[in-house]
Amino acid sequence: MLINLTMICNKYGFRPKGVIHGGAHMCEEKKDYDHLGIPNVIWIEGNPELFEKMKQLPSVRGDVLLNELLWENSDQELEFNITNNGQSSSILELGKHLQYHPDVYNIKTIKKKTKTMDDIFTENKLDIEKYDFINLDLQGVELHALKGFKNNLDKIKYIYTEVNTGEVYKQCSKMNELDSFLKGYGFERVETDITRAEWGDAFYIKR
Repeated sequence: MLINLTMICNKYGFRPKGVIHGGAHMCEEKKDYDHLGIPNVIWIEGNPELFEKMKQLPSVRGDVLLNELLWENSDQELEFNITNNGQSSSILELGKHLQYHPDVYNIKTIKKKTKTMDDIFTENKLDIEKYDFINLDLQGVELHALKGFKNNLDKIKYIYTEVNTGEVYKQCSKMNELDSFLKGYGFERVETDITRAEWGDAFYIKR
């Protein structure tokens, strides 16, 4: 996370009661969530091989762990591009990412059916009232994932998400598109940290 979570919690005077984390990788943010005493965490990871490794982490025992490919529609079979570093894997193909990070490349592509966050909550009988914070690191498809949560987005108060200002991934969602979509749900972007590689992180609060 480019923007320190404890800092923004202190600056804006809140503590998340629960986090929905899309793009879990190896749950690197767990230490931040534990530091803040967040009791409820859902980890969603699209890469099935990485998910099996993630499940073995002692630190996430007791959390909800799900192997799902987040999208705006469920049961749509899409190609998922897996990169050599794991964390850059995406539904989208690498765009300018190849220019900025030439050491990262696609090693294989698998087909996997998608799932919306709305359907994840329904099918797993999860209680939305336990969660008010979303953290997304989905390599260019963050907007698509949020569109798949429209039935429950009114329950969310805070969104931390990776954003792109350029074509880091081919046809990736851009920060201004996220701004526009989230504004319709009452969210305002209050923190932004953009790297020279045209990607970064942003933090939104519901006003």
